[in-house]
Amino acid sequence: MYVWMRLLRVAATRSRRGPYRLGEESRLGFRCLPTDIDMNIHLNNARYMMLADMGRIDIFLRSGLVSAARKRGWAPMLGGLQTVYVREVRLWQRFEVVSTIETWNETQILGRHRFMLEDGRVAAIILTTGGIYDSRGRRFIQVDEVMGALGHQAAPRPLDPEESAFIASHQGLRARAKVLS
Repeated sequence: MYVWMRLLRVAATRSRRGPYRLGEESRLGFRCLPTDIDMNIHLNNARYMMLADMGRIDIFLRSGLVSAARKRGWAPMLGGLQTVYVREVRLWQRFEVVSTIETWNETQILGRHRFMLEDGRVAAIILTTGGIYDSRGRRFIQVDEVMGALGHQAAPRPLDPEESAFIASHQGLRARAKVLS
């Protein structure tokens, strides 16, 4: 239930944060609740993923992607992620999830979610890759087409070395999963 309450809060407060523009950050504040913790009394790994979802949903809502997707029969889909934990988020501790669209290539969008403690230190980083699926055309849309539909004319920046390694690892693991299925 609390997941839905957090989602409703993100949706209800989106206008206060203004429209999302490419290159900006989505910043959402949270507190680690008793329903978020594991036996070590800190934010459990599944909650990191769910809270990163909140950051993506905030970007989708504020950028106009949700309304554009509804009109066109598109669906944003997460392809994979990589997480690194550096510091714990303890019970009752406040923290912020800072989400960005880093860059894109063909049909893949690369996102980053930083979990920031109140003192400014990073607790965790999640890199994500995903795309926009056209359910009518049964294909993933070229991201340039999506950006055009949202009124963005910016060109993607080149991947940095960490992002390149993440994408290569993701593609390798994805190919392996397809062989095993």
